[in-house]
Amino acid sequence: MTLTSFGPANRIKRSAETHPLTWRLRDDGEAVWLDEYQAKNGYAAARKAFADMAQDDIVQTVKDAGLKGRGGAGFPTGVKWGLMPKDESINIRYLLCNADEMEPNTWKDRMLMEQLPHLLIEGMLISARALKTYRGYIFLRGEYTTAAKHLNRAVEEAKAAGLLGKNILGSGFDFELFVHTGAGRYICGEETALINSLEGRRANPRSKPPFPAAVGVWGKPTCVNNVETLCNVPAIIADGVDWYKSLAREGSEDMGTKLMGFSGKVKNPGLWELPFGVTARELFEDYAGGMRDGYKLKAWQPGGAGTGFLLPEHLDAQMYAGGIAKVGTRMGTGLAMAVDDSVNMVSLLRNMEQFFARESCGFCTPCRDGLPWSVKLLMAIEEGRGQPGDIETLLGLVGFLGPGKTFCAHAPGAVEPLGSAIKYFRPEFEAGIAPASAAVPPLARPIVVGA
Repeated sequence: MTLTSFGPANRIKRSAETHPLTWRLRDDGEAVWLDEYQAKNGYAAARKAFADMAQDDIVQTVKDAGLKGRGGAGFPTGVKWGLMPKDESINIRYLLCNADEMEPNTWKDRMLMEQLPHLLIEGMLISARALKTYRGYIFLRGEYTTAAKHLNRAVEEAKAAGLLGKNILGSGFDFELFVHTGAGRYICGEETALINSLEGRRANPRSKPPFPAAVGVWGKPTCVNNVETLCNVPAIIADGVDWYKSLAREGSEDMGTKLMGFSGKVKNPGLWELPFGVTARELFEDYAGGMRDGYKLKAWQPGGAGTGFLLPEHLDAQMYAGGIAKVGTRMGTGLAMAVDDSVNMVSLLRNMEQFFARESCGFCTPCRDGLPWSVKLLMAIEEGRGQPGDIETLLGLVGFLGPGKTFCAHAPGAVEPLGSAIKYFRPEFEAGIAPASAAVPPLARPIVVGA
């Protein structure tokens, strides 16, 4: 994993004025511990929030800044915070950090937790103050062992400095923070499945309403935010709404900056903090350096395996939610993947759908049975055993598993790349259909779903 400076060929230095998330990073990639973090203005925003701002003012500031969730859904953070109960008699509330970064091709939260653990802690501390939560959990992907080690050390440093625990900064406010490592399930990226897992239950999504703000972990009001989302909070509090909004490019409806990246057979795969509204072409050509010699860009995904495929002619789209929606898919996590011209799309989709099928919690029928069905059809097409009508069946599954048809968003995200791949690369799927003379009558072709 690399994190490149904010500019082609590292010519532009990161600064606090332009890179609120990454300007404190060390050039050697080592973690920034408490002394260095405070020397770089760390916890100044927390001190301001505790000394000079009412709790409701913190919520309003985050809302006015236009901060949205950075985990993929893009829900307005201030609006989510505003859903927490105003009743002061409810004195048990929880703040959960979703650090279960299981989206394929996404590693932005890992970088923040490994190299800037105190930035996340400060973001959670300010958020806890705003939400009146007395306890927080960082629900961490189990495979992120280095992140767990660094976060636990940072928590202990913050406790020793009086920045966590009882009577923080002499305010009378108490906040405990714990690092909880999960068992590794993609579905835990869904906030209610995460809550069930934290409680020791099976990681199934819950029915909503009630929403976590009303009935969350252990039945108490709970707010769940992504790592990158929480890491934006200190800069907003420290430098204000107008400055934060000014970071985005003209035309972007999303505010601030975003950790974006490109992987695949590009010359300079990496992760960069860029303003919302930068074009995908700039990200691909100026930062990722374009394709390696001998390869051509065939397709790309803008933000993880659960986003639709786009073509090279879509690279002029702006990287923000509305900009990517204009070309037919979602921005997702903002970490793009380049697919080169040597890749067979049927094989790629079979691999993706196998992952999504295995990660289904199995709670609802369309997801539990539909995703394995798509895998069986894709395997047959990949091996040249596809039958007439298989592509139409796959497209039918894309519809049956789409938004609003399943209990959570797992299945809609799983079939979005499938539908786009058939749309743009149908001949590759048709090439795997056996000649009509070799076709097996449909009634003689039982499909054992989930086998």
